[in-house]
Amino acid sequence: MPVWRTEEQPVDYPAALAAMEAHVEAMTAGKADEKVWLLEHPPVYTTGASAAPRELLAPGDIPVYPAGRGGRTTYHGPGQRVAYVMIDLRKRGCDLRAYVRFLENWVRTALARLGVKAEPREGRVGLWVVRGGQEEKIAAIGVRVRRWVTWHGVSINVEPDLSHFSGIVPCGLDGYGVTSLRALGLKAGMKELDEALKKSWKDDFGAATIPNIL
Repeated sequence: MPVWRTEEQPVDYPAALAAMEAHVEAMTAGKADEKVWLLEHPPVYTTGASAAPRELLAPGDIPVYPAGRGGRTTYHGPGQRVAYVMIDLRKRGCDLRAYVRFLENWVRTALARLGVKAEPREGRVGLWVVRGGQEEKIAAIGVRVRRWVTWHGVSINVEPDLSHFSGIVPCGLDGYGVTSLRALGLKAGMKELDEALKKSWKDDFGAATIPNIL
């Protein structure tokens, strides 16, 4: 198991980026352990390497930061669990596609423990649920790899202010909604989600399921 760290207070986005980058550099040098960092951010829009200007519809007073990760434009804010995952793929076959599949399956299985059926979709990174006949996104994935050490990770909507997603085209995908555990009628909060994430990482995945990842 990696080292797990959970923040009790929101962490400013630039500070989180700097901390992740420093940890990745230390890992690359063999001076730090693998880590899963659970936190929330103050409201912020972040843009990935594939983001386009048209995806910022009306940012208003919410700051915008380039993230340096893959993917497009997304929102982070209170009520959303962000899990930054820093692991060494040099020990696991250097397979980035397998790693992204692992992240999808990890979050999917954790959400299933809470009673949510969330699934990936071909050509749309992240996890989706069907509500009222419409597909809505409940979890986003955006990763970066430096010398085969990963950073960034996943974000899962527990009870964020979903209206903030209206300021962007989430992940560059027009015509799809965004949902949360609370919008789906679930009472589970951050604590329950964190426990499900830890159990799914530890119990549900092994070499026979996700080759070269765990």
